[in-house]
Amino acid sequence: MTNPTKITLPEGLPFIEIEREFDAPVEAVFRAHTDPELVKNWLGPRGYEMEIDRWDLVPGGGYRYVHRDGDDEYWFNGVVHSASIENGIVQTFEFEGFPGVVSLESQKLEDLGNGRSRVTGHSVYPSLEARDGMAQSGMEQGVNDGYERLDELLAMVST
Repeated sequence: MTNPTKITLPEGLPFIEIEREFDAPVEAVFRAHTDPELVKNWLGPRGYEMEIDRWDLVPGGGYRYVHRDGDDEYWFNGVVHSASIENGIVQTFEFEGFPGVVSLESQKLEDLGNGRSRVTGHSVYPSLEARDGMAQSGMEQGVNDGYERLDELLAMVST
């Protein structure tokens, strides 16, 4: 049994908010978000292969990766503004299938005590239409699958 993921699209605002608790220490959750060898094992929907072209999660760094589903490829990229346990991760996010539609994302990591943590994400889109397009793209399934896969990975690396 995994913890539920809460995804909120506030009415009339170009935001998506995602909140999820993990049965793992905040340091392990942060490492799983920043270590490319770990990221490949959980980010995105089940059944997709992930290949990382660039992964430099430090201020001024950036990332680019692809999810493959058979012959279909979905490329993503962004620029990292901050990445620390204390201040969270702030980055841009762009699906290259819709170039120029860039969101600003922040993820806050909280230590809940007793080896548990919470990740709270906030994404700001350039318009409601862009936000709604992301929400209708299968994002919810990808987020849920990814976080379930992250639970599985954390169970292995946190023991």
